[in-house]
Parts: sequence; structure tokens; C-alpha cells
Amino acid sequence: MTTPEKPNNANKWLVFTSIPFQMGITIFLFYKLGGWIDKKYLIEGEWGTKTVTLLGIFVAMYQIISQVNKLNKNG
Repeated sequence: MTTPEKPNNANKWLVFTSIPFQMGITIFLFYKLGGWIDKKYLIEGEWGTKTVTLLGIFVAMYQIISQVNKLNKNG
């Protein structure tokens, strides 16, 4: 009876180990988007980069929280 639990636990560990990469990629892409906005609209003080990067952090956190909640419901 313990064999069905092992793949489920391994799957959970795989999801948890991929979280930092997912967060990093999401935040990096939002950072690049903010830099592009700064260049396109000639924003001084890099406010576009700062604002969009902060938005990226919130989006990454939302993704992680929703994934963890989904894992808790399924597991």
C-alpha cells in the first residue's frame, strides 16, 4: 500500500524544487518588460522597471500560493 504514496510524494517534491526556478523566470521576464517600457517611453528613474518588477513579484507569489493550495487539495 505504500507504493501509491511514493510517486505522489516524489511529484510533490518535484513541484517544490521547481518553485525557485519558476519564480526567478517570472520575475526576470517582468524585469525585462519593465526595462523595455523604460526605453520605449523614455521614463526617467527606471520607474517602469521598478513597477513592473514589483508586479512580477506579486504574480510569482500568486502562482506559488495557488500551486501549493492545489497540491494540498489533491494530496
